[in-house]
Parts: sequence; structure tokens; C-alpha cells
Amino acid sequence: MLGLVRRHPLISFFVLANAMSWLAWVPYILSQNGIGVWDYRFPELLGTSQLLGVLPGAYLGPIASALLITTVADGRDGLRRWAGRMWRWRVRWRWYAIALLGVPAAMLATGYAFSGGQVSAPSMMAVAAYVPGLVLQMVTTGLAEEPGWRDFALPRLQRRFGPLAGSMVLGPIWALWHLPLFLTEWGGFPDADWTRPVSFAVFCIAFNIVMTWVFNSTGESLPMSMLAHVSVNNFASIIWSEMFPTIDSDLASHAMAAGAVVAALLVLVGTRGRLGYPEPRAA
Repeated sequence: MLGLVRRHPLISFFVLANAMSWLAWVPYILSQNGIGVWDYRFPELLGTSQLLGVLPGAYLGPIASALLITTVADGRDGLRRWAGRMWRWRVRWRWYAIALLGVPAAMLATGYAFSGGQVSAPSMMAVAAYVPGLVLQMVTTGLAEEPGWRDFALPRLQRRFGPLAGSMVLGPIWALWHLPLFLTEWGGFPDADWTRPVSFAVFCIAFNIVMTWVFNSTGESLPMSMLAHVSVNNFASIIWSEMFPTIDSDLASHAMAAGAVVAALLVLVGTRGRLGYPEPRAA
């Protein structure tokens, strides 16, 4: 088994990350927070059941799988490289601006377009919760997912397939990992339209291209990838519904997908498909 992992670390990671998360999410899916087979409801913390229902499986998936596969396949040197990317905070200031301001600005523009210009000011409570929410998202969603998808998988995929093709492999797998959660209140079950998981998959595939560009252009800085990722989640969960009350949840998922596609196209054109990946040196 260890020899198989060493020969096929990427496949091993993808299988293990999905299997461990999905297995841990089974109680949440079966509970009253999901399809209702189990007569139990997960307690809420900070106004959501996801911290107890979703987060354990998220931690058991990408980050735990990346740690295990890196240890087996790459040893101590690989672990040092993997962990080293998690502490690359020293990047040019414009990348902080893109992650912290550019992402919300793009979402504002998308919401404005899809709401027909009907925009409301967010409440002071939402504004006050924005920064704490961002910090919470960093240590939950960002830390659970990005050490696996971007830190472990993306460098290997790019070396094997190149930046664009590697991103197109990773994006659908990233989307697939989330799909069981659409059987829970995380995905709006049972009221969500069937198009919502489809829109979410489109979003993941497109936004993954943007994430690849951020990761490569910052010298493989994982914190910048985490900030870009959680900026989307934080704005969507705290600000979006207050500023665009006329956009229902299904339309919001379509808007997010459309915005991500536009952003991905701009990045592809601006980088000529290289996505910030270093050009091969001439012999």
C-alpha cells in the first residue's frame, strides 16, 4: 500500500481526501440537517450547524490527506516544502489588495448586474462581523482545504500537465468534494433548485483558475490563496444577502458562477494562459 502511494501520490490524495471527508459527513447528511433519516439535529455554534457538522470532515479531508501522503511519498524534505508554503506571508502589497479588496469588489459588481442595480446598504452588525468572519474563515475553510488542494495537489499537477490543464483537472475534483453537502442545509437542501450544484461546479472550475494565478504569482504563497478563497465565502455569507436582498439563493449561485467565469477569462487573457507559472528556461 505504501509503495502504491509513493508511485501515485496525486491519485492517492484525491481518493483519500474525498473518502475521509464524505465518511465524516455521513452523520450530518443523515441528520435533520440533511435528508432526515436520523432523528438528530446538530447543535449550532455562532449561528450555524456547519462548525460541528461540516468542519470535522473538512479537516479530515484535504489537509489531513495532504499531510499523510506527503509524509509517505516525499519524507521530511517534502514536509518542509509543504509546510513552508503555509508561511509565505511576505508578498507584494497588491496581492493583499486583490485578495481582500478585489474579490469583494468583483462580487459587488456581479451582484449589481444580477440585481438590476438594486443595492441596499449592509447593516452595521454585518460590517462589524466582516473582519472577525474573515479570520474565522481562515482557520476553518481556508486551513481545512487549501493545504490540500493548492499546497499539495496544484504544484504536482502543474509540473505534470502545465498550469491551465492542471487547473482544469483540479477544479472538477474540488467541486466533486463538496457535492455530498448539497444533501444538507449547507447546500440549501431540500429547497435548493437542481441547478445550484451545477452552478457551484462551474464556479469551482472557473475560480480555481483565478486561485492558480494567485498561487503562482505570489511565489506559491498559500496564505494568499487562502485569503482569496475565504474572501469569497466571507462576503457571500455575511454581506451578500444584505446588499442584494432581491437575489434569491438559486440566482445567487448563478451569479457567483458567472462572476467566476468572467474573472477566469480575464486572467487567462491577461496571462496568455500561463496563470503566473514560470516560463520554462531555454537550454
